[in-house]
Amino acid sequence: MRITMIGSGYVGLVSGACFSDFGHDVICVDKDAAKIDALDAGNMPIYEPGLDQLVAANVAAGRLSFTTDLAQAVAGADAIFIAVGTPSRRGDGHADLTYVFDATREIGAAITGPAVVVTKSTVPVGTGDRVEAILREVCPDKQVAVVSNPEFLREGAAIGDFKRPDRIVVGTEDERARQVMRDIYRPLYLNESPLLFTGRRTAELTKYAANAFLATKITFINEIADLCEAVGADVQDVARGIGLDKRIGGKFLHAGPGYGGSCFPKDTLALLKTAEDAESPVRIVEAVVKVNDSRKRAMGRKVIHALGGDARGKTVALFGLTFKPNTDDMRDAPSLAIVQALEDAGARVRAFDPEGMEIARDLMPGVTFCTDAYDAATDADVAVIVTEWNVFRALDLDRLADVMAAPVLVDLRNVYSPAEIARTPFTYHSIGR
Repeated sequence: MRITMIGSGYVGLVSGACFSDFGHDVICVDKDAAKIDALDAGNMPIYEPGLDQLVAANVAAGRLSFTTDLAQAVAGADAIFIAVGTPSRRGDGHADLTYVFDATREIGAAITGPAVVVTKSTVPVGTGDRVEAILREVCPDKQVAVVSNPEFLREGAAIGDFKRPDRIVVGTEDERARQVMRDIYRPLYLNESPLLFTGRRTAELTKYAANAFLATKITFINEIADLCEAVGADVQDVARGIGLDKRIGGKFLHAGPGYGGSCFPKDTLALLKTAEDAESPVRIVEAVVKVNDSRKRAMGRKVIHALGGDARGKTVALFGLTFKPNTDDMRDAPSLAIVQALEDAGARVRAFDPEGMEIARDLMPGVTFCTDAYDAATDADVAVIVTEWNVFRALDLDRLADVMAAPVLVDLRNVYSPAEIARTPFTYHSIGR
């Protein structure tokens, strides 16, 4: 099938590359000419393991291409996916749908025949209805069906998630659109990935509900971690104990400095706004958002406590800046709040991250960026593991202690065990233990 992907960011590029790997002909469109030029040259705009090889293989096979010409890409396409950004709108927290609706108008003007328009972007309930209304206005004589097909990709594992999904959710009541979506996802359906057809509004809400539930699990175990510290329990054992219950499951029960990234923060906030507009409040999600925001700030206080309660004039080494490993995504990363708290308290911050420093430079102008963990830790009064990159899991702790002004380690991801650290010179602080 011929597929057009509007937007060549994280979701659009990964989805387009994977669809082309299924054998479809895919054109990825973006208004950013520099991004398209970079993609044509084989340079990825994001860091995602394996993406560069996947893109190169399908470009070489003639199944994947990139362009800034939306009209040419849309003409004759069987399916047109909208995968543009839907950031939180400044001032009120609603999802900003400007890019979605602008793309819809351009698509409507360029469609040449029957087509299926698919919203891949994360959008509030009812967005598909508005997209359909715009298309009816712009191209009333064309046979166009509008489908919701939310993505459930984890940054750092997106290709595997796309090719081996837990489920594929497709929201439409149009039978022709259903068949087109079956054909697009046929390779996954043959591998027995569940293909769940729902109403369009149900599919839109499913995405937000899934992310809000996962955010709730993270926030729940983080609060249990605080309780564990207060009563002398071990949160990792607690997580294992409840995670073995099949009704609960062990995923997303890892205590840490709070969730961040491109999805959970904006999606939980957008869900709150949708619930507010519908006069049907979601109190649990409200609490999740508040607790997560306060937790990030609390991690800065935890580091200051490890410094004896006074950070003024002290040097802090941060290991990891991105919100999770295997990505360069700094959006709503806990490190942002931690750095702000430390700088407000008068500390100097040195940092190393394997992939996130280029983006972090603009977000953290007062931070000194270093070549590796040992460079960051040189003359530091405390080292802090913020992101659990593999490179931080096997540090030479004796060497690390030697280069530091004081051997103090704050492990916000519980990468190390207390027994392991007890054999080193370090004073150790972790989460929920």
